[in-house]
Amino acid sequence: MHLLIPAAGMGRRMGSDRNKLLLLVRSQPIISWTLKAAEGASLISWIGIIASPTDWQDLQTIIQKQKLTKPVELIEGGSTRQESVYNGLLALPSAAEQVLIHDGARCLATPDLFDACALSIRHHSGLIAAIPVKDTIKVVDENGIIQTTPDRRRLYAAQTPQGFDVKLLKQCHAEGVRQGWEVTDDAALFEKCGYSVAIVQGEETNLKVTTPQDLAIAEFILKERE
Repeated sequence: MHLLIPAAGMGRRMGSDRNKLLLLVRSQPIISWTLKAAEGASLISWIGIIASPTDWQDLQTIIQKQKLTKPVELIEGGSTRQESVYNGLLALPSAAEQVLIHDGARCLATPDLFDACALSIRHHSGLIAAIPVKDTIKVVDENGIIQTTPDRRRLYAAQTPQGFDVKLLKQCHAEGVRQGWEVTDDAALFEKCGYSVAIVQGEETNLKVTTPQDLAIAEFILKERE
């Protein structure tokens, strides 16, 4: 299974002036923990990291220290996540039929989750890891007035990895460029093109490290695992 890791973003909400994936959690860069999980997944055979060339030297140093047994390729990122993923898709080996896409900032995903998604994508054209929403969700208007309360039993919080048929996802990204669509994840792009996306049970600890508070939580979870 081929894995793409978008890693081209900056850490503005983290209050950082550099790529947040280079910040340390338990004395190791965030991206190191993501790579550890990918290395531990038995079904992942190739890893592509999509990043700004200004970060490539740091990433190469991290990759060397990890002593990964799986091939890792650095791919130039774009100005948005959507553009970066499209660059990643175009850089996949020609033999790639399915792909997993995992945000580098979700450094707490386990090898088991990667393998579960890799197995499931054999039976679906698109899927995402997701967990049921625990809170009651309110839909509000521009004035902050509640309009509706969706049935919580049908609500899921999207995570990554997300998995797709490579040929179909490339077509969806090309259509997104043509139509000028802007989406926050690849599943939304897939849905816009009329394709179905299945759910794979995610992990409660699979949080996206975005703020300093998230860093503290990630530190705690990793310490507990050790």
